[in-house]
Amino acid sequence: MNKAIIGKKLGMTQVFLNDGTMVPVTVIQAGPCTVTQVKTTERDGYDAVQLGFEEVADRKLNKPQLGHLKAANVKVKHLHEFKLEGSSLSVGQTVGCDVFAEGDYVDVTGVTKGHGFTGVIKRWNQHRLKETHGVGPVHREVGSMGPISSPSRVMPGKNLPGHYGVEQVTVLNLSVVKVDKERGVLLVKGAVPGAKNGIVYVRNAVKK
Repeated sequence: MNKAIIGKKLGMTQVFLNDGTMVPVTVIQAGPCTVTQVKTTERDGYDAVQLGFEEVADRKLNKPQLGHLKAANVKVKHLHEFKLEGSSLSVGQTVGCDVFAEGDYVDVTGVTKGHGFTGVIKRWNQHRLKETHGVGPVHREVGSMGPISSPSRVMPGKNLPGHYGVEQVTVLNLSVVKVDKERGVLLVKGAVPGAKNGIVYVRNAVKK
C-alpha cells in the first residue's frame, strides 16, 4: 500500500548502527496528520487522500477553510494531497509516523533555502573571468552573451543572475534509519531540502 505523511524538518544529527557505522540523518517530525478529504475516481476522476498537519486557532483560518475542515473536525495549517491508490483511509482518521518502518525507502519533497538575488557564479557554478589583460573591473560578471551580428539578442535559456533558491525539490530513495513513535519523528538517512522547521512531504519511494 502507498504511504505518505506531512512533516517538519527539525535538523540533522548522526546515529550509530548496530555494526558501528555512523550514519548522518535528518530528523523529521512526521505527523500526526488528519485525513481531511478522500477523493475517488467515481466522484473526482482520480484517487487521492488529503492530509492536514499542525493545528492552529480558528482565527487564523478563513470561512472557506473552516467549512472545508468541518467534516474532519480539525483546524490545521498545512494541507497536502497524495495520490494513494487503494488506500483504506477515511475522513477524520489520524496518520502517524508509524506508517513507515525501519528499512523503508522514501521520497522527501521540500522547498530549498532562499539565497535572494545572486550572480552566475553562485547560482550556476560558472567560472570567474580572467584577472589580466584588460578584463574587468568586475571579474564575476556573466561574460559573453553571444555574437553581436546574429542573432543580435540573448537566446532563451541562458544562465543569468537572478533569484536563487525557494524551489520545490524531491530527493529520491532515502532510507528510514529509525522510527520513534513516542516522539513522532522519523530519522531519514542523508539530507533533505529546506531549512529548519520547513514543511516536507514524505512518501514511499516511487522508483525503488
